[in-house]
Parts: sequence; structure tokens; C-alpha cells
Amino acid sequence: MAFVKTAEEIRQIEAVLQNPRFTDVRRAYLTFRSTPEFVADVLPPGLEPGADPLVTLTVGEFGSNCVGEFAGATFSIAARHGNIEGAYVLTMFMSTDQAIVFGRDLFGEPKKQADVALNIIGNQLRGTVDRDGVRLVDLSISLGEDTGPMRSQGSSFNIKAQPAANGIGLEADAVVTIAEFENELSVNRTGQGTLILDGTIHDPLTDIPIIDIVAAGYIEGELSARARAIGTIPAADFLPYAHGRLDHWPALDTSQQRADAAE
Repeated sequence: MAFVKTAEEIRQIEAVLQNPRFTDVRRAYLTFRSTPEFVADVLPPGLEPGADPLVTLTVGEFGSNCVGEFAGATFSIAARHGNIEGAYVLTMFMSTDQAIVFGRDLFGEPKKQADVALNIIGNQLRGTVDRDGVRLVDLSISLGEDTGPMRSQGSSFNIKAQPAANGIGLEADAVVTIAEFENELSVNRTGQGTLILDGTIHDPLTDIPIIDIVAAGYIEGELSARARAIGTIPAADFLPYAHGRLDHWPALDTSQQRADAAE
């Protein structure tokens, strides 16, 4: 039955969940220095700032073995959990619901749906994120020469948390996960970048201070990931951060908006 999976179907599903791969990747990145105060404010309990208050934006297009093709953008902050160094994912924007559900439910990624675009004309790259009629991200990079194939690794911290069914607090303690990535890159181009951020009550990107640009560039290749749980955060301690990852539900009260318009 389609609504109840067989043991063989579960085996196939779990094989994908254990080894997600992202193919035909085209991804721009820009790293900037923010302020220690901002980083300290947004990192949840259990995570500590990295050596520098660095924030990295990526904007890209992906194929996959698990969610089809999609475009996505991510803001992440240099951080550590105990003696593990990585990047805490602050917010993510995805073009498809499959990409949202997979990463949110498996890794705990804070994903929202948006229009994400990446375009390259000659040596000029532009990446954008539009949501609810607002251009939240406008990234421009002047690309240099390709330095050739390379391998790299990276780690991302995410938090799995679910609001309680009665709307008060979280259903249980939050779970800290780490996703470890192996990157096989066929193209690697550094460049000079600029970034313009806008924001809304749902996506307050203008709250992120940009002090100076540290690095920018563009890659192509394949990424593979493995994730695992590495700790927990008490539900009450994570609650402010959990709500900060979601839209601001009171601002979406259309009944109140109609009442205000009628007065």
C-alpha cells in the first residue's frame, strides 16, 4: 500500500536517508565578518562562537539522489560544539517542498520556501532570494579563474525541535545534529563579492551586521552527507530560538487584518 510502506520500501528509503548525495551542484558563496555580539545572541545554548564571528552565505542549484532538483540558499555561522568545529545554520531558503521536508525532518535544518536564483554571465555571478514579494538577498561576485578540481570537507550544526501540539512550548527537548559533508569539486573559482540584504518580520536578515567581506567564490561538483545526533538542549532553553526560525505567526492573522481594514 502506498500509505503504508513495505519492509523492502523502508530499506530503500533508509538507504537514501543514510547517504544523501547532491549532484550537479552549482553554488556561490560569500563569507563576511559580523560582530561578536550578534553571533553570541543567535547561537543557541550548547554552541560556542568560532574563532572569528564569520557568517557564510551560499546560493546554489542542486540535483540529488533524494529530493530531485532544487535551488537553495543558506546563512551559517562559524561555531563549535565541545571540541567539534563547524557552522551553525541560522536560516535556509529552498525552492521546493521536497527539499524543505527532507532537510528539516532529517537534519533539523531551518528551511523556508522562497524563489532562489543563480545566474552567471561571463565572469559575473548573481544570486538572489525572493520571498513574499521582498528581495531578501542580492549577491554579486566577479569571478576569477578556475583553480581546478579539489576535495574539501565541512560540518553543519542543526537543531531538531517541534512545537508542542497545544501551542505552548516544545514537544520535547531539542536535538543537536551534525551533518558532515564530503565535497568533490570539479570547478573552484574565487572572486570579489558584494551583498545586499533586506528583511521582513518573518526573515529579519537586516539584523545581521556585515563588517567586511572575507571571501567569495563559486564551485561546481558533488556533495555527500552523513548526519548524527550529538546532544540535546532543554526545551525551555531552546524555545526562543525555535520560534525565531519560523515565520511570525501573529503577523499572518488575516482575520485581524480584515477587521482593521473595515474600521
